[in-house]
Parts: sequence; structure tokens; C-alpha cells
Amino acid sequence: MLNRILTLTAALMVTLGLAAQNPSQEEDLDLQYATTLLKAGSSAPDFTLNDLDGKPVTLSSFRGKTVVLVFWATWCPDCRKEVPDLKALYDKVDKKKVAFVSVSFDRSFDALKNYAKENALPGTQLFDPLGKKDSQVAASFGIHWIPSLYLIDKDGKVVIGTVVLDKIKKALAK
Repeated sequence: MLNRILTLTAALMVTLGLAAQNPSQEEDLDLQYATTLLKAGSSAPDFTLNDLDGKPVTLSSFRGKTVVLVFWATWCPDCRKEVPDLKALYDKVDKKKVAFVSVSFDRSFDALKNYAKENALPGTQLFDPLGKKDSQVAASFGIHWIPSLYLIDKDGKVVIGTVVLDKIKKALAK
């Protein structure tokens, strides 16, 4: 009986030791999908895209605020799944200090506009009609996977680039 307990204890310790050595699921996602994103300390490239009213908006117009920058599309299931969490995060932040800017890679402006209205998307919604594959904005930010997110400081420097919203939440909490 004692041998069985010692064997089970040893097996549990080995399993826990291996789990501690393996990266978490969050790290795995970034290791798989965020390898081309801009690194912390990089300057966020400026761009101009139209908002849902057709007015041009530049990223640099948000200087002085921390920016949560989201790259996504309405046709992306993972992106749509993240919307409630983004809305909850938006509701918690001080809007005088933090801006939410989303860049949609939808090919249809109407699809984006309708989805944004139906789902009360937070922050500034921008439309990139070229889609993710052909977008100069996507290329300048290293976007190969959506959703991809950045936290950009008030001076326009990247704090973090990730595919994991929880990492943005944690960085904002600091």
C-alpha cells in the first residue's frame, strides 16, 4: 500500500513538474500566431482608415491616450466570440485615458456597419477594404492571424502585441 502511494505521488510530482515546464495555453497561442507582431517598444505605424461614417481617422489622432488596437473581421468566429469580453473591458476603462480602435478586414462595409450596430461595438470602428491579405496596415503591424491585438502607450509605442485578450487586460491593469 505504501509503495502504491509513493508511486502515485511520484507520478503526480512528475506530471506537475512537466506542466510547470510547458508554456501556458496563452503563451502557446502567441508562440503560434503572434510571432510576426511588432515587439514591445516599437513605434506603432501610423495609418488612416475611414470610420463607419466614412470619415478618415488616423491612429496618431489618439496620441495622449493608451490605445487598445484590435484587428478583426465579422466573418471570423474567434473575433466574434471575443466581442463580449472587449465590451466588458471597454466598460471598465477610463475613456479619458484609454481609447479602443478596431480595424476590420471585412470586404463588405455594410457587413461591418450592420454588425457594429447590432452588437454595439465599443470604441472607434475602422474599415480596411483591402482585407487582411492585401492590407498595408496589416503588413505594417505584422498581422497574419485575427484577432490580433495591441496595447499602445500614449506616446505611440507598442506595450504588447498579442492574440490573447487576457494579456491586454493584464497590461491595462498595471
